[in-house]
Amino acid sequence: MSLFVSVGSMMPFDRLCRAMDEWAAANPGVAVEIQIGKGAYEPRHARWVRSLPLAEYQARVAGCALFVAHCGMGSIITAIQAGKPILMLPRSHALGEHNTDHQLATAKHVGIRPGLHLAADADDLKARASALLTDAGQAPAPIAAHADPAFTARIRAFIEAA
Repeated sequence: MSLFVSVGSMMPFDRLCRAMDEWAAANPGVAVEIQIGKGAYEPRHARWVRSLPLAEYQARVAGCALFVAHCGMGSIITAIQAGKPILMLPRSHALGEHNTDHQLATAKHVGIRPGLHLAADADDLKARASALLTDAGQAPAPIAAHADPAFTARIRAFIEAA
């Protein structure tokens, strides 16, 4: 059983890395790897990398039992495409983790979708990770790789009429 954690490619997210490293210390039977990006915190109990080439990143997500990440659309789409449950901790503007609170807004809309799970804070993240691994976590519903042709035809007609 393995857990893959990602902060994404744009900004550090030490609160997420520290929480999941603490979780790894308390759960030595689970292989945990954390992609830490440019963060200052370097995990002591989990394997970690700063970044991964896209193909390796996608392979880590595809191979894990649970994907843990920030509440970014790239992470959400990657989890859905891989058919993996994702547990998300939104970044907080007040804590200096992002320049807006748009991830909290994203969380409100995606948190109702099966297979997409939200944590309120670091303690909730650790508790939910344990619960989801025990319960095998429901995979998210698949999404189409391309937009509905009728939808794109309406957009094309609008643009061409302008």
